Amino acid sequence: MKNRTILFLCSLFLSLHASAIRTGAERMETLLPRIENKRVSLVVNQTSRCGNTHLLDTLYNIGIEITKVFAPEHGFRGEADAGATVKDGKDVRTGVPIISLYGKNKKPQPAQLAGTDIVIFDIQDVGARFYTYISTLYYVMQACAEEGKTVIVLDRPNPCDYVDGPVLLPEYKSFVGLLPIPVLHGCTVGELAQMINGEGWLGNGLTCPLQVIAAEGWKHGQPYSLPVRPSPNLPNDQAIALYASLCPFEGTSVSVGRGTEYPFQVIGSPVIKDSFRFMPRPLKGSDMNPLHKNRYCYGKDLRHAVPPTGFSLKYVLELYRCYQTSVRNPEKEFFTRPRWFDLLMGTSQVRLDILKGKTEEEIRAAWQKGLADYQTIRRKYLLY
Repeated sequence: MKNRTILFLCSLFLSLHASAIRTGAERMETLLPRIENKRVSLVVNQTSRCGNTHLLDTLYNIGIEITKVFAPEHGFRGEADAGATVKDGKDVRTGVPIISLYGKNKKPQPAQLAGTDIVIFDIQDVGARFYTYISTLYYVMQACAEEGKTVIVLDRPNPCDYVDGPVLLPEYKSFVGLLPIPVLHGCTVGELAQMINGEGWLGNGLTCPLQVIAAEGWKHGQPYSLPVRPSPNLPNDQAIALYASLCPFEGTSVSVGRGTEYPFQVIGSPVIKDSFRFMPRPLKGSDMNPLHKNRYCYGKDLRHAVPPTGFSLKYVLELYRCYQTSVRNPEKEFFTRPRWFDLLMGTSQVRLDILKGKTEEEIRAAWQKGLADYQTIRRKYLLY
């Protein structure tokens, strides 16, 4: 195995030497000594690449013993719709068992970790609290803390690297928000993992045996374009940049373009009067039952708009005003899922202030103390 490892590292170096950024997964010279002769499980999806090769294939081909793969929302290959049940199975290329961590089983069970020494977490995040991969990270760390298993996070840059939005309150914890962090948390996955440990967020005095292999050649504030779409409805940099500010619409009757070729780049509703229109349709691998399916939605085309530098409420406020002039009961007809809106926001304050007619500046004022406290915590765990 040692000769194959050396040959692989030489090949990887030649393919990556021109790249300015090396992800944690591409730092095999650091990873391999930690996992040789160990039984390894992976928490991975389609973004888990080492160069152009999936991390599972990379490690399997050089002789690392991979006991199982844990798959997050959207599945191991990233093909499941948002919210769709991900089933257990077996990887057709390697024969490695795949266990879903989305659906009823969001946390690895003791029996599922048996026969594993190390769990590697390598999934690209997009910097938003409600993007569920970091909730999967939390449950993996908690399970490994309980079973005495080591977690190695292979770190990747944050493509939406801002600190903004309300900090989640404890009574609004859910799978779209488990941690007391703002909507845009300004951390990499590795930094969040250290924060989870350092702040005692695993509960019951637990600390996860944790190692982070940092990315190289990137620092906070530096742009980063993802080489692989992180989920079916985030197909490009524009969608990722708009995602945090548009995702709250999921608690309303406004479409964010699911079921179109440009999800999270358009917003609209059948009740709005506007010149731009789009029609959500069933779209395999994106959304087979999108909001307002087969109906024209009228609203805003943001495909070429300058995205906000942080989290913005301007889109929600603008479309809510459209509802106020278009429907009889804007509160109920706009906020069709108020509890879901509040869970995404991590608080009811935003929705209630919108209903009171407050401006964005007035609504944002309520976040500032929580953001300042979070910034103090965040500084302790920064790696870049």
